[in-house]
Amino acid sequence: MTTGTPRFLPHSAHWGVFSAAWDGHALAVKPDPDDPDPNPLIDNFPDALRHRVRVAAPMVRKGWLERGPGPDPMRGRDGYVAMPWNEVLDLLAKELQRVRDEHGPGAVFGGSYGWSSAGRFHHAQSQVHRFLNTVLGGYVRSVNNYSAGASGPMLPHVIGPLEEVARRNVTWEQVVEHTDVVLAFGGMALKNSRVASGGISRHIERNAMRDAASRGCRFVSISPLRSDLPDEARFEWLPAVPNTDTALMLALVHQLVSDGTHDRAFIARCCDGWERFEDYLMGRSDGVAKSCAWAAPICGLPAQQLSELARSLVGKRTLVVVSHSLQRAEHGEQPVWMGAVLAAALGQLGLPGGGYNYALGTLAHYGKRNNAVPAAALPQGTNGVKAFIPVARISDMLLNPGQPFDYNGQRCSYPHIRLAYWAGGNPFHHHQDLARLAEAFRRLDTFVVHEIAWTATARHADIVLPCTMTLEREDIGATPTDPMMVAMHRIAEPHAESRDDYDIFCDLAGRLGGLEAFSEGRTTREWLAHLYERTRAGLEAMDLEAPTFEAFWQRGKLVLPQRDDDGGILRAFRNDPVCAPLPTPSGKVQVSSPTVEAFGYADCPGHPAWLQPRFAPTAEHPLWLVANQPHAKLHSQLDFGAHSQASKRRGREVCTLHPSAAAARGIRQGDIVRLFNEVGACLASAHLCADMREDVVQLPTGAWYDPALDDQGRPMCAHGNPNVLTRDIGTSSLAQGCAGQLSTVQLERYDGTLPPIRAFEPPGRDMPGR
Repeated sequence: MTTGTPRFLPHSAHWGVFSAAWDGHALAVKPDPDDPDPNPLIDNFPDALRHRVRVAAPMVRKGWLERGPGPDPMRGRDGYVAMPWNEVLDLLAKELQRVRDEHGPGAVFGGSYGWSSAGRFHHAQSQVHRFLNTVLGGYVRSVNNYSAGASGPMLPHVIGPLEEVARRNVTWEQVVEHTDVVLAFGGMALKNSRVASGGISRHIERNAMRDAASRGCRFVSISPLRSDLPDEARFEWLPAVPNTDTALMLALVHQLVSDGTHDRAFIARCCDGWERFEDYLMGRSDGVAKSCAWAAPICGLPAQQLSELARSLVGKRTLVVVSHSLQRAEHGEQPVWMGAVLAAALGQLGLPGGGYNYALGTLAHYGKRNNAVPAAALPQGTNGVKAFIPVARISDMLLNPGQPFDYNGQRCSYPHIRLAYWAGGNPFHHHQDLARLAEAFRRLDTFVVHEIAWTATARHADIVLPCTMTLEREDIGATPTDPMMVAMHRIAEPHAESRDDYDIFCDLAGRLGGLEAFSEGRTTREWLAHLYERTRAGLEAMDLEAPTFEAFWQRGKLVLPQRDDDGGILRAFRNDPVCAPLPTPSGKVQVSSPTVEAFGYADCPGHPAWLQPRFAPTAEHPLWLVANQPHAKLHSQLDFGAHSQASKRRGREVCTLHPSAAAARGIRQGDIVRLFNEVGACLASAHLCADMREDVVQLPTGAWYDPALDDQGRPMCAHGNPNVLTRDIGTSSLAQGCAGQLSTVQLERYDGTLPPIRAFEPPGRDMPGR
């Protein structure tokens, strides 16, 4: 136990650099003093560190112990048995060897999509993938991510890789200095831009928007929620119908072309396929002109307002921004593509503060300068398995082994997975249709999870191995767009029997004969020194101070040099399209794409288009559900922390609806309501707000899945996880991305008996109702 006055030591999380002190009983945290707008999510740490929901010992599901590996309807409903580490690791090593020998590494899925730690070494996804590659010979992997599942595959067909269009493009400095108009499709909510994978030392977005607006920059937010831009931006709000942004963009370009104010010289010099797109835009190919009058009833906005908006952009330094939220919906590829075409029609691509910076304001990475020296990450080894799935198709894979699926011009087949190994992620947060996901996991032979706490994923696992949380281990915090590298000191001793992921994998690798390949003979501290060396060598090559690892560790922080702003590939292309072509088939902006057209996907044609969603409000389910990111936690992380808990009402997540929608249903402020559709149902606490569309209800993701039965025996989530209501469908055949941002629901006041919240109670020997 710690004695004396605890010392504050540096650490880093995805939501900010901070310092913390632990005295053996209480944890104190404070943000970095140089952060102009610290993220309060660090206040989730104190209660979380020793919360009762932490996994205290290795646990094995009772049914798996008794009956052995195999599909089991009790997975997710069973009790657990605590076992010593050595016995559990012996069992797990035997099972890994069985699956490898009988079915090959292609029967193993390496999950672990998630944001478990900002550290470069204790990155759970890298750890599990390195283990599977070096010890088992590989695994079935996932590609892309839930946040950008549609834009990741689409942008290379249009302009270039996502990283180039989002990270190495227009900066916040340029917006403050140059931008006249920001068209923010989906807004730029600070709750999103205040987090970044790998950490962030200075949160500048709020002040940047304030300073730009003070200079005269006009911000226009196109979103069903007014809260998607901060007040500091002094913005205009266009409350468009959800999932109609492509139609609105088409209308703006139609107005420009009709007026003859589109930048024809830029289009001729820098774009390919404009003529085919213009035939569609003007209605020559299908008889429907995509005018403002056409778009108005689709978008729920006056045609005159759209026309005036389009005309106000001419001659202005305009920046088009498309949030991740737009592409997390049916046909999510279309607004991503159309945003680039709108910027091209205005002739703005590549200008300082102008053009198209996809997802600016979505993560703290975006809109920042890049570091001039690298930060190494744990190498993952070589994967000997070629099979993969788009990350959002997990349930499809487990439920339909051997069945074909389309992806980005390829025809693939789902592998038959026998064992899934998860570390550092919670698919019961990210994924859709959670009842279907639970059924999919019941098809496995074995499900292994490393976890700090009893998430719904852990409660569906066969083997649960308790791992340390970030405050209980040493690491290096660094990211390519933040200049501060942090020596992440251990703040507290590991909880109960929890161990670092690395140490768990070393013991498993030793049992399977792969310890040397996995560990390369290094301890954790030796790995940190090894990874740091790449940064130190980069500093030395630039004739800058290059402290030793020991000096860096003692200092706690190191400020890295950053590159001068060069505008990335879009600036270079604009300046010289011949010598600096874009990495597209034509070397230009693909307004139309013969490549995409050749795929033959009806749900993703060869140019951006308005495609009617299959699922829109009906008489039975008349409200749009916006299942966006939470403000009191990152994804579902530390939902049991005090800051997250304070945002709930009566222990449940809060859903927001318009007063008129509430009045029509007899709902008052603070009532418990039931949201439902054909997929599922959940309870939430109602908050009434007029700053949203009347046909929208907003329920953020992140509440831990807590299945229960209502008084009529109907299944529901008692806690308020909206992914019991979202449909498990891909964005399109091209990307197969997550379409979980939007659903359609009905809402009613819930007058039944309120079930208790059990999500934060460790499971016992049985789990009734689950």
